[in-house]
Amino acid sequence: MEIEEQIENRRFIPVSHVEADAILKSLPTPDDPPFTPIEGIGLWIVSVVLIVFVPGFLLLPYLLSLDPPITDPEQIVAFAKTDPTSIFLQIVGILPAHILTLALAWLIVTRFKRYSFRETLGWETGRFRWWHYCILLGGFMVLASGVNTYFPEQENELLRMLQSSRAAVYIVAFIATFTAPVVEEVVYRGVLYSAFQRRFGILASFVFVTFLFAIVHVPQYYPSYSTIFLLFLLSLTLTSVRVKTGNLLPCIILHTLFNGLQSAMLILEPYMTKETIPDQAAGIIAWLR
Repeated sequence: MEIEEQIENRRFIPVSHVEADAILKSLPTPDDPPFTPIEGIGLWIVSVVLIVFVPGFLLLPYLLSLDPPITDPEQIVAFAKTDPTSIFLQIVGILPAHILTLALAWLIVTRFKRYSFRETLGWETGRFRWWHYCILLGGFMVLASGVNTYFPEQENELLRMLQSSRAAVYIVAFIATFTAPVVEEVVYRGVLYSAFQRRFGILASFVFVTFLFAIVHVPQYYPSYSTIFLLFLLSLTLTSVRVKTGNLLPCIILHTLFNGLQSAMLILEPYMTKETIPDQAAGIIAWLR
């Protein structure tokens, strides 16, 4: 039974103010979590390992079904990077990786259901209003347009995946909108930031989480330096929101809105001609692809 439920059950039992204060102080908060930096690093390592290996396990049955089968390691790697079905299956494999990561995060945060997952990570708005989201999204889109106008996006791993098939675009859009924002924010600005903030302070945690989030995404965008720069800026923005609000929920909402916009542009791009796209929007679409 969670601590909150225990308090709820005791609502009508007379207690002293001292006892009530002691109970409230025993409850974890986003800035005073029950987990440690070591647990945060462990969760992060597991999340990376799952993203790397789970898609491969999902791809294995398909590779074994080929006639004739591919046995040479170099040929397998080349096939996995170019075959549309292989690429699609690897992207689908991200879903179980996300589910497993979120399950482990739940165990760490709740201490096996002792505490509330949402209350511990911060499920309040933190006085973050709807127009804050609009300003941040609008400003980011304008900046992205300017950056891509002068520094066009280079060919990278994510672009090659998106160009493999429309099915790949649809599954990427789904994951980017509905699972990635929640899982990534829980890992980085939920568990990692909270644990490191309590142990090392706000500044050190801010720098560490911001750079770690950006660095992990570099392989899929390299060598597109303009995209990497914008990704770092996004990480900086999300971590700033976490510091300002003291809650994780606004980070998840902003990340979801941002990725949702990207996904919508990805899906609609084939139906948008150059005549219907303003010049200032072209740079945004190029980066969102």
